[in-house]
Amino acid sequence: MWMGPDQGHTSHQKPFYFGGWSVFNAIFAFALLCLMPSMASAQTINQYTNTTTGNIVDSTNCATTVTRTFVVGTSYTVSDVDLGVFLTHTYRSDLRITLSSPGGTTVNIMTNTGGSGDNLNDRFDDEAASAIASHNATATDSTTAPPPYSHSFQPSSPLNAFDGQNAQGTWTMVICDSVAQDVGTFTRADLYVTETPTNFADLSLTKTVSNPTPANGTNISYTLTASSSAASNLTATGVTVLDILPLGITFVSATGSGSYNSGTGIWTVGTLAPNGSASITITVTVTATSGATVTNGAEIATSSAVDSDSTPNNGSTAEDDDAFVSFTVSGTRVAGTPPTLVCPVGSTLLDWNSQSWTSGSATGSATLTAIGTVNFAVATEGTYNAPLALTSDNTGGFGAGQLSLFQSIEYTNRSQVTTTTVTLPTAVPGVQFRVFDVDFAANDFADKLTVTGTFNGSPVTPTLTNGIANYVIGNVAIGDVGSGGTAADGNVVVTFSSAVDTIAIVYGNHTTAPADPDGQAISIYDFNFCRPQANISVTKISSVLSDGVSVTNPKAIPGATVRYCILISNPGSGTATGLTVADAIPATVTYVPGTILSGSSCASAATAEDDNAAGADESDPFGVSVTGTTLAATAASLGPAAAFAILFNATIN
Repeated sequence: MWMGPDQGHTSHQKPFYFGGWSVFNAIFAFALLCLMPSMASAQTINQYTNTTTGNIVDSTNCATTVTRTFVVGTSYTVSDVDLGVFLTHTYRSDLRITLSSPGGTTVNIMTNTGGSGDNLNDRFDDEAASAIASHNATATDSTTAPPPYSHSFQPSSPLNAFDGQNAQGTWTMVICDSVAQDVGTFTRADLYVTETPTNFADLSLTKTVSNPTPANGTNISYTLTASSSAASNLTATGVTVLDILPLGITFVSATGSGSYNSGTGIWTVGTLAPNGSASITITVTVTATSGATVTNGAEIATSSAVDSDSTPNNGSTAEDDDAFVSFTVSGTRVAGTPPTLVCPVGSTLLDWNSQSWTSGSATGSATLTAIGTVNFAVATEGTYNAPLALTSDNTGGFGAGQLSLFQSIEYTNRSQVTTTTVTLPTAVPGVQFRVFDVDFAANDFADKLTVTGTFNGSPVTPTLTNGIANYVIGNVAIGDVGSGGTAADGNVVVTFSSAVDTIAIVYGNHTTAPADPDGQAISIYDFNFCRPQANISVTKISSVLSDGVSVTNPKAIPGATVRYCILISNPGSGTATGLTVADAIPATVTYVPGTILSGSSCASAATAEDDNAAGADESDPFGVSVTGTTLAATAASLGPAAAFAILFNATIN
């Protein structure tokens, strides 16, 4: 993965592993949970805000501070504390922040972290995916006023030091500049204090895997146990657990308490009494490539009772109602062997070294022999670290000077993607191309490449072939090992072995990426297109319309009327032109004048054609005529996956 000027910096956030969720899975699961019966309300979270602005001045060792307070007027027990801070300051790494409770406990929120990045627009939360110390060293926080805050990070010291204390009284936040060089302005802070409920069920979840190093093709099992602590004073009903199985495994069976739906990922647990538990074992088959690490996460999704220290279905990674486990597929990974591209009438290469692309443009095109103009359109949900352009920054081991379409992207969350759509002027019977640098960097990014195609609107699935730095599941390649941009380790070969007219290349992050990934990049290399080829086929069917004897079951007897349909189709990828079809009507039947119909199929043919070869009906768009005992049909062109049908009647002699 090329990282540009920021190479080597740590990422914004710690990985958030949740069962290999895709965007679709996340939306589907959310919709499913929204349809479930209403559960008990969440814990009460009280928000206290201070918007008294003030200057953060130069000082040495925090000689001058900005002190802000939050007054809690009611008495209750603390079960969780978060702190949001919004300020502008050059070099946030000069800052130190503390928070003190009315009981005198002080927590170090932040101490000189953040490198050369500026400003703070962050919520400090023990349950955040990563620590503030991992905040991108050069990233400048947004100056858009919260809430919501731009990021969530774990503080330098845990805020759970306040848990169990009485919230009533004055909470004190202190901010200071510890280096006499830069200044800033404090704007706002929000203290979020969660009350410990009086009645609750303290639920927790554990998960284990039977084999941490299975071989590809073998079965392993996950065991999940949902428990309610002895301290609970409510029985939890309607308990469910969300465990969406990740890429790299396929479901086999589930045994144990309740039931598991592999399609939705929902384990229906049922009821958990205080000090009770329930377990289920899910058996799966390993499909991931050797060397791949597959992480599976689960979380309690619904419960009738409020939980004293966690919130169901909040996507957390550090609460006791979620659990994560990983395995690494045994064996040494080798680069796969891509299928041979078979082109019946030859191929045309799109070599980026002989093409041009306007730097920074979201669109481009290439005019190719025997194919026409191929159009490219790139849309990103992130921001470009470098202009979209043809460069030689990534060469995939093909040598210096090789150009490719270089995409260097900064994403703010792992669900964002960049989509490159390749639109062909006509379908081709096959395509093969490479994508360079699909790889991984710990606490930084995890490349995920998904490639799909269509032919006349119907989906076409390609074959993806892995490099050493990635593994392939279906039409998805996932980076899990680091690779240099000039090496072949991160290459993925994409092969379409059937007709395709549109290709979508979607680039983003796998669930093993941080919640806020760092800059990352891929390159789309040369395309080898099979040249289009028409493939004309003709079929003829007949049915008896009437015989003068039976209305419901007419037979092919003398005097019966028969309807014939001639269907001319083109399942190929090229457009056929100047088609002519001749059908010699045998002496055993006599054509019925004025009965010709045309259309795109035998079932839909309804356009009347006269018997002669003249007039507008000869090009609407098909022409049909009868001369003596020969029926002739014409079509100016017939595109890929298109067809036309001719219907006519005859009498059996």
